[in-house]
Amino acid sequence: MRQAIEKNAKLLALFAIACTAVVGLVHLLTKDRIVEQEQLQLVNTLNSLIPPNKHNNAMTQSCFYISDELLGENSHKVYLATQDEQPVAAAITATAPDGYNGNIELLVAVNYDGSVSGVRVIKHQETPGLGDKVELRKNDWILSFSGKKILGEQDNRWAVAKDGGMFDQFTGATITPRAVVNAVKRTVNYFNLHKAQLFTHAATCQGE
Repeated sequence: MRQAIEKNAKLLALFAIACTAVVGLVHLLTKDRIVEQEQLQLVNTLNSLIPPNKHNNAMTQSCFYISDELLGENSHKVYLATQDEQPVAAAITATAPDGYNGNIELLVAVNYDGSVSGVRVIKHQETPGLGDKVELRKNDWILSFSGKKILGEQDNRWAVAKDGGMFDQFTGATITPRAVVNAVKRTVNYFNLHKAQLFTHAATCQGE
């Protein structure tokens, strides 16, 4: 009996080692492909927010990290768009910390004149069928930011309709859109305050 148990234990150990080796090999063979796909998705998202015909630089090569409480905790990335080295727009990652189910990660593109070029939610854990309508593939609500400007830091229009603002909320879900609106507002305010410095910043995260 003891010999049978030891034999089975050895077989299980060998099986575990083999599985680990296979997983490691698959990861090794696919990691470059995964990185390529992530980079392609990033480029596509940036181009959807700031059309390629508006700039002639590689935005992923004009990237750097910043930290500011207006953008949320930790560091965030800025992708610059320029035309013949003249500033056009910037896409900035930001965090809405007050989503219904936690952080909502955003990419907010702002034209140099302060108008919003576009916004996308890049990561969230909001409730399916309710809060997940902040995703473009689920609802076009996120497009309502495009073209909007902030008229001063206390612009009360930048709120959901329930709070007297100009942005719709979802039926049965106000917390999620409120969090996104507030985060976009803070990000645009940050850009308006710092845009001159942003376009003189050295690139530090090229290709990431």
